[in-house]
Amino acid sequence: MTQRRPSLRELRRLSAEAAACTLCAAELPHRPRPVFRVERFAPILLIGQAPGRRVHETGLPWNDLSGQTLRRWLELSPEEFYDPNRLAILPTGLCWPGTDRGKGDRPPMPRCAPTWHPRFLELLRPTTRLTLLVGSYAVAAHLPDQAKRPLADVVATAPELLRRGVVALPHPSPRNRRWLAQRPWFEREIVPLLRAYVRQALADRRAMVKSDDRSAPSEARRDRPRAG
Repeated sequence: MTQRRPSLRELRRLSAEAAACTLCAAELPHRPRPVFRVERFAPILLIGQAPGRRVHETGLPWNDLSGQTLRRWLELSPEEFYDPNRLAILPTGLCWPGTDRGKGDRPPMPRCAPTWHPRFLELLRPTTRLTLLVGSYAVAAHLPDQAKRPLADVVATAPELLRRGVVALPHPSPRNRRWLAQRPWFEREIVPLLRAYVRQALADRRAMVKSDDRSAPSEARRDRPRAG
């Protein structure tokens, strides 16, 4: 028996609910502002850490230096990166958690991912071809068996993980420049492999949408995302 495919209406309803979340209002140093981008059934799911100050202020995920580096790793233009038909963006913490003096941003709020990720993943899983886990918090949340290993060791298993449709990446923050400089193998070996899997996921999605459009009756296409 084939599994029922979630509807775009269900996804938009859940996104609206998450966008209005105030679960951690009493613990945040500012008014809650969930920042994520899950509008369509995209082939790539990007799970990062939590919005930073600039993202909190603008409401656009990865709208900072970290985002520039990440887009370079993925070999995607801003237009491609922000196309909801290509990427769904769901951080481990939906809101900026504030900063610790001298230590950068605080960790994602611990209740956020357990509250929202299972519900989003239930809807997104049938069409997700590749999941990108960016940073140690995303890895701990979605690869719990790897959580106690050094992040570099997990990142180095990219060839194996990518065959399972997932990959662990270091956070592209400017604060991690030393980490990256000490591990030149990441840019030399992992990034080209990552780009190849990104291209394949996008190509698979385009092929699937075209196939669906040929086989589905016209009235059933209203809520279907168009290929980018």
